[in-house]
Amino acid sequence: MSSIKVDRDDPGNTEIERDPLNFLKHAREMPHKRDSQERRIDFKEIYTPSDTGDSANQAARCLDCGNPYCEWKCPLHNYIPNWLEQVAQQNYQQAAELMYQTNPLPEICGRVCPQDRLCEQACTLNTGFGAVTIGAIEKNITDRAIANKWRPDLGELPVSNKKIAIVGAGPAGLACADQLARNGIKAVVYDRYPEIGGLLTFGIPSFKLEKDVMVKRRKFLEDIGVEFKLNTVIGESISFDQLQSDYDSVFLAMGTYTSVKARLPGIESDGVIRALDYLIGNVNHQQGYQMPDYSFYDLKNKNVIVIGGGDTAMDCVRTAIRQGAQSVSCVYRRDQQSMPGSPREVANAKEEGVNFIFNLAPTEITVGDEQQVTGLKAEKTYQQTDEQTGKNKLFTEENSEQLLEADIIITAFGFKASPADWFASSGIKLKKSGLVEMLPTENINLDYSQQTSAKGIFAGGDMVRGADLVVTAIAEGIQAANEIMDYIAD
Repeated sequence: MSSIKVDRDDPGNTEIERDPLNFLKHAREMPHKRDSQERRIDFKEIYTPSDTGDSANQAARCLDCGNPYCEWKCPLHNYIPNWLEQVAQQNYQQAAELMYQTNPLPEICGRVCPQDRLCEQACTLNTGFGAVTIGAIEKNITDRAIANKWRPDLGELPVSNKKIAIVGAGPAGLACADQLARNGIKAVVYDRYPEIGGLLTFGIPSFKLEKDVMVKRRKFLEDIGVEFKLNTVIGESISFDQLQSDYDSVFLAMGTYTSVKARLPGIESDGVIRALDYLIGNVNHQQGYQMPDYSFYDLKNKNVIVIGGGDTAMDCVRTAIRQGAQSVSCVYRRDQQSMPGSPREVANAKEEGVNFIFNLAPTEITVGDEQQVTGLKAEKTYQQTDEQTGKNKLFTEENSEQLLEADIIITAFGFKASPADWFASSGIKLKKSGLVEMLPTENINLDYSQQTSAKGIFAGGDMVRGADLVVTAIAEGIQAANEIMDYIAD
């Protein structure tokens, strides 16, 4: 790999010096993070853009492992060492082109992927020297490419007369559309919301993903031939039968939008808010979208408790802080090491003033006059390893119940399937959970992992696998596009 030395008197004079010990000369450095007291009062992204020289030096730390663990840990199997080499040599356009070969949304993944649980966790240097800052470099380089209006060269592509309908403009749908467009096939994306992105736009707060990023991605996709039909509900604005008639194949990427409900006394009381309702309502308010189904919850001066330990819970606690809540606590039934969310997000939340209470299991939501929330009852827990299975089991301590006062309680227990009414009549089979079942029949090509039980209808992302990572949804969107291209070629 290369160590970059930039002549400050002559920025164009760049010396490239190859040195396998760059990881010792350059410590791991994340982009500058805005001060917590500054960022807790706005919804801007917390990391500032990196200087290209800084990105180059960080990329030069890569060991270029013969068997790149980072690449295999990534669900997209991005060519990480290859584009790090290009960044190290300050070949930024080449790096962006390499990123785009495997990832149609690299600027998104650079922001919201839990790299500390995926590629960076697998980095060889993570054993003591600090992983290469893969996510930050990915974000920086693709932001620059998009700002410079970079587009792939599609001039030599043969134009197909086939058309594919995509239902859902979230990461799986966008990935599928991009892959089809790059192969000369017309993709038309339908979505019920006023902007593309799905939960990227409406669920993830702006301090992690500013919304103009999605606007730029929409322009990019439109420039390469993708068409969007927004504010369109399939089954209302247009029937699914009509889609099947008008298009050669259909890809369903409708996500999971139904919040998991806890069987907790008081859960239906005033002042209990579901995480997704809270987050979408906040984005709706900030962006001025007309979405009457999602109310805006202003938590200024409120004492807020968020129950849950995933990334959605972190989005909620950090949003409440920015709304000026009097206090914000996150209650999780296990210890911090067991939290399913990104450790980086937990650290950011702590810096911004969130109080974490671990090993506490909710038992009841208490209410006062007019069934308004007054607090949360919870019992202390402890974990113990089962000698037979080797798994940690959770137990509650006797006589350990305590009361935490609260004006607002946000429940972040995850999401489950949101199947449409027209699935059954279209022959799309479901599991008991409501997720789409990939059930081959005599009419289905067994090699198609993303095809549903209905011929010519493919599906992917959360509506198939359940609530999961953005990057896994992207991977399934790409896979579905490849299978669709094979299907329509028959």
